Amino acid sequence: MHTTDYELLLEQAKAITAGEPDLIANLSNLSALVYETLENVNWVGFYLTREAETLVLGPFQGKVACLRIPFGRGVCGTAAATRETQLVVDVHDFDGHIACDAASNSEVVVPLIVDGNVVGVFDLDSPSVGRFSQDDADGLTKLGRFIEQLNWR
Repeated sequence: MHTTDYELLLEQAKAITAGEPDLIANLSNLSALVYETLENVNWVGFYLTREAETLVLGPFQGKVACLRIPFGRGVCGTAAATRETQLVVDVHDFDGHIACDAASNSEVVVPLIVDGNVVGVFDLDSPSVGRFSQDDADGLTKLGRFIEQLNWR
């Protein structure tokens, strides 16, 4: 069982982004922080809304990833379309899953919403089925609420 101190992770996220106005720099460091902190993850990063209802690959840690994901497709697109965190125990049971990395078996995706608009998603993958719990989804969603407060302009 994996346990993560999400309060500590949030404090670390605040510390490494304090005073830095550049969004890409902050998202890059946040993906590295989470990748290094959480056990048994093989991808942590962001997809950013760059065109109407299309997510485009942003800063991440892990293997090469899909470049574009339409809203409503796969776990990331579903999170963007529904505006709800997606906790997927086994991605192979998720209708329409997009396999960017065949080694990924479970996933959490947090939509990022600023001024009523989905500006992107925060995506985490694991090679283990059932890696993420509801506690993980809740902690990562809370981290997502902080990420929404960064400079998205």
